[in-house]
Amino acid sequence: MLVVCRVTVMAMTAPLSDSRLANIASRSIRDAWSDLSDRARIITRRAKLRFEARDWAGMSADHVERLDLYSKVAEDTTSAVRSALGDRQEDREIWIAMKAVYSGLIQERFDWELAETFFNSVTRKIFSTVGVDPRIEFVEPDFDSGPYEPPEPVYTSYQVSSDTAELVERILLAPDFIAPFVDLPGDAKVVAERVDARMQKVGGLRAVDRVDMIDSVFYRGRGAYLVGRAWSGSFSTPLVVAILHQPEGLVVDAALVTENQISILFSFTRSYFHVDTATPNALIHFLSTLMPRKRRAELYISIGHNKHGKTELYRELRLHMALSGERFEIARGTRGLVMVVFTLPGFDVVAKVIKDRFGEPKQLTRDHVLSRYRLVFRHDRAGRLIDAQEYEHLEFPVRRFDQELLSVLANECARTVSVGEDTVHIGHAYLERRVTPLDVFLHDAEPDAAEAAIVDYGNTIKDLAASGIFPGDMLLKNFGVTRHGRVVFYDYDELTTLDECVFRALPVPTSYDDEMAAEPWFTVGPDDVFPEEFATFLGVQGRLRDVFLANHADIFEAATWREWQRRVAQGEVIEIFPYGETLKLRR
Repeated sequence: MLVVCRVTVMAMTAPLSDSRLANIASRSIRDAWSDLSDRARIITRRAKLRFEARDWAGMSADHVERLDLYSKVAEDTTSAVRSALGDRQEDREIWIAMKAVYSGLIQERFDWELAETFFNSVTRKIFSTVGVDPRIEFVEPDFDSGPYEPPEPVYTSYQVSSDTAELVERILLAPDFIAPFVDLPGDAKVVAERVDARMQKVGGLRAVDRVDMIDSVFYRGRGAYLVGRAWSGSFSTPLVVAILHQPEGLVVDAALVTENQISILFSFTRSYFHVDTATPNALIHFLSTLMPRKRRAELYISIGHNKHGKTELYRELRLHMALSGERFEIARGTRGLVMVVFTLPGFDVVAKVIKDRFGEPKQLTRDHVLSRYRLVFRHDRAGRLIDAQEYEHLEFPVRRFDQELLSVLANECARTVSVGEDTVHIGHAYLERRVTPLDVFLHDAEPDAAEAAIVDYGNTIKDLAASGIFPGDMLLKNFGVTRHGRVVFYDYDELTTLDECVFRALPVPTSYDDEMAAEPWFTVGPDDVFPEEFATFLGVQGRLRDVFLANHADIFEAATWREWQRRVAQGEVIEIFPYGETLKLRR
């Protein structure tokens, strides 16, 4: 008996083999991904209940909960893997075996591409990888990521039986909402007219004969969106129906029937959709047919898989660099005091690296800047804040940087960027879509385009205020213009929430000395904001200034900001919808 016990103890204390360790650790990561995926889908499925109950606060809370879930599970999984591997947690031979085992474990999953990215998340936390190592990371997917069809399609085809209106009515009823439509026949008729008119205008065709609609509803904010495409013969056009739940019932608010219209719906300036699907690859493939110019990375991000969107974006960047001889260069526009911004000419993304020291008059810390980007990530971006993807430990050949940029990075970002003989290592960067700086756009644009942009600049400030955001630094150089002509904000270092601001009117001088004083003659608190001073920073004169004042003079009034402050504090949901009045069914 004593001998048996001694043998058992020896077996239990003997070190595990590499293959055994690889199996245990890789299964731990696989199980964690399965749990994370299930929990995220539970949150996502709540969107229908929130929409039916008109629980907009709950919808917002679910948005934040889902965003935070990935990081929490990834951290917990990393700790578990460290514990399992012990002093061999950085043994690359074991990780090579783990990757091979893990690939086999996920090959039957329909979300295998997301599972690969989760594995990478754990790997990079443990190794704090400099560059990438394809032996232990899924730098490229292990499986074919081309056109993909699951056992069951992600969409349903609806055939016309009598007319387009009858078909649209069936589509509107398909989600089986608890609440009734206020005017189902009327809504269906107007949507049908919009679709038929689009077909006749573009294809010269008379009628729709079928519509393919994604089975899952896309929820965001107060909107529910039915997404698909309408066919007439071999010609197709996108079709998105926007539904609102008003106190009196459901109403169709808009019908979007062009690529540009739905591209704005899936914009990189919008919060992520809640859309439930077991086959994200197939869903992305369908969406790509509607928006062929939009990156797969942006589509993954738009449906809430932002971590995998980062993976896709990095792969697209690597591919672009492999196919072109372009070099990174400083991005066009006025150089910032906080960030060095650079880009590849043919790749419409910029990289932003925080400087070691900030130029005057900036009195900020690196941690403060990081916190502002986290705030934007978790907040409703209202179609006006560019989504930034955070990367660590990127590495590129030094020959792919022009000399001016190398000099700037070496001199101004030495704590984050290491310029070696052959490589440039970037410890931390944000990647985001490149837009034309507003000051540059106004300088180059035709008069009508410039006037539209300066009006939308004011709309941007108001939309941000309505969502509870104060931009802080409202210089034109901190705003940009997208390819759709929409003005957005991208400089976040002084951005804050409205509840942190004290909006005041400038006191009236009581004497000549007060009026001529170089410094304020009245007390100014650290959170005080004087909207009257915004006009000083407008940066435009003549006709553009007149146009701005004619449309947005109220921005210079403290009372205007205090009213936005009050409405946001009372919990009023001021939805900024991704379509204009002209696209609404009933204006």
